[in-house]
Amino acid sequence: MTGPLTGLARRAGLELWSAGLLLRSGVVQPLSPGRLAAMIKALNNYGLMGAGMTIAALRDPGGVAIIDELGPLSFGELDRRSDAVAAGWRRRGLQPGTGVAVLCRNHRGFYDAVFGAAKCGARLILLNTGFGPDQLADVADREGVDLLVHDEEFTDTAAGIDVPMGRFLAWHTDSGTDTLDQLIAEDCGVPPPPPRTRPKIIILTSGTTGTPKGAARSEPHSLIPVGGLFGKVPFRARQVTECAVPLFHSLGFSQAMMALVLGSTLVIRRTFDPRTTLDSLRANRATALIVVPIMLRRMLELGPVEPFSHLRIIFVGGSQLGAGLCRRALAVFGPVVYNMYGSTEVAFATIATPDDLAAEPGCVGTVVAGSVVRILDTAGAPVPAGTPGRIFVGNVMQFEGYTGGGAKEVVDGLLSSGDVGHFDLAGRLFIDGRDDEMVISGGEKVFPSEVEDALERHPDIAEAAVIGVDDVEFGQRLRSFVVVKPGRSLTADDVKAYVAQRLARFKVPRDVVFTAALPRNASGKVLKRLLDRS
Repeated sequence: MTGPLTGLARRAGLELWSAGLLLRSGVVQPLSPGRLAAMIKALNNYGLMGAGMTIAALRDPGGVAIIDELGPLSFGELDRRSDAVAAGWRRRGLQPGTGVAVLCRNHRGFYDAVFGAAKCGARLILLNTGFGPDQLADVADREGVDLLVHDEEFTDTAAGIDVPMGRFLAWHTDSGTDTLDQLIAEDCGVPPPPPRTRPKIIILTSGTTGTPKGAARSEPHSLIPVGGLFGKVPFRARQVTECAVPLFHSLGFSQAMMALVLGSTLVIRRTFDPRTTLDSLRANRATALIVVPIMLRRMLELGPVEPFSHLRIIFVGGSQLGAGLCRRALAVFGPVVYNMYGSTEVAFATIATPDDLAAEPGCVGTVVAGSVVRILDTAGAPVPAGTPGRIFVGNVMQFEGYTGGGAKEVVDGLLSSGDVGHFDLAGRLFIDGRDDEMVISGGEKVFPSEVEDALERHPDIAEAAVIGVDDVEFGQRLRSFVVVKPGRSLTADDVKAYVAQRLARFKVPRDVVFTAALPRNASGKVLKRLLDRS
């Protein structure tokens, strides 16, 4: 028997279980009554996100919060900096609910802007640093940007944005009055006044198939998302995490917030370099590394990697890891790879542990606690294990709809992820491809991801992408775009023969295009809409 009471009891049980995992992770420490009262006051004044940095500072003011290219900053220092930014903006007339957009790479200025805006109760919009001028202007107009924070390098790119409350430079070489540093220099030690509203964050979708959409999300009011993550991945308090992914991306932003909860140090840099990242892992004795698959591939391409005895977690997300790359990573780094499946809209749905990946390197793992994942057919009915279908996800972290209107399809309270996949008998999820990328060639259904995975196992292929193009005889045919490793050579016939040995005949690409690189966005996803379909 199920019903409202059963649902409430299950929710309460998950909250308690999640709280227990937080305790075991070392997050909770004994606090004096004064500090505890100050934390409660901060929560009451600024909400969970606005008070997050303040709580971390009260818990461990001298602990190193971030290390960027300018050096370390403590939780206490970051809290004071964001206080100063928020107070300066409020003095200049910034009101709660105002749209504050951030166009920054990974550095302290990103933190100053994000937590300053949160303490103002602003509507925070995280912009993709890979946007072109027209795309950036369109998104800013749609999202209602009133104040813009950007790095100096994006001055020309952001020139077309109309911002009534002005612009502030984050990372810059020239001094000026309209910088975050100037606001921080004006600090008078008085916290910003409590806002009337709680902050809201808008993270943009990747835009791999079209215009990026704004996915709005309010502050979480549950421990279940943290429990779901900690139940799969052994994150621990006061450790060091190397975050190579952009902080504006949902993966990077969630890990920044997770490091704050854990009181851990986050190592960040403005741009990714594989050699620098490997050196930094060793120098900072990082226990966790956050990457998207293309970053992991670039690191492995450097050649032999010496073991890291202190590295316990390589957390991968953002796009498909693939069985071939997974095997290589496990062979080099050991059983420390965790593969997350989710999206900006549904947060995380499944996580593959090292044990899952050792058994099935192509999987994305089992469902995390607190989430529901179902595979449905076109009529909305569940399908048995082993049968592909559309993936639907439900949890407490789903987005609230697109800011420009519309939402994902919902069936029985579960949100479409936009992907097609299947479960195996052990409950492990496999992603077969995007539901809008399926190619039907001569009546046969093909998902490009399967062909891409086969291609990337070739010892001379660095990476590959596959799309469907129009064909007079077959309706559609497969076209592959192949990047050959430096110093190697391949012909189109070589590529076709390799796939033919591993997949069915109708899955062999009839077109092979050799290219120097695949077009990717700032978070590493291949932009298939930019591949030649003529």
